[in-house]
Amino acid sequence: MQLLPLAILQSLLLAGGQVFLKLALGRMEPFGWSWQFWVSLLTNWQFALCGLLYGAGTVLWFYIVKHFPFSMAYPMVSLSYVFGMVAAMLVFHEEVSIIKWAGVLLIMAGCYLIAK
Repeated sequence: MQLLPLAILQSLLLAGGQVFLKLALGRMEPFGWSWQFWVSLLTNWQFALCGLLYGAGTVLWFYIVKHFPFSMAYPMVSLSYVFGMVAAMLVFHEEVSIIKWAGVLLIMAGCYLIAK
């Protein structure tokens, strides 16, 4: 069960990175090779935070992969789907159906069984 808390933290970092990426993209210029696009990208604090969260998640992933069996570690990445679903509701005010929540519960149950 040492893997589970690390996997939860790593998944939170990944999901947080995705949330801030979506927020950053909403504030940027449309994609293009213009200076305006690159300035809007490089001066966007949400984009910077996205990179920091992804970077921290990647460093934690290095530790997880080195110290735990890959067959246990890799499926734990799916916990980021759970946190992404919660973020969709709380941050982006999306509606999530009961069927999607059933899928989230199955993911959580699978991760629990793999970590056990």
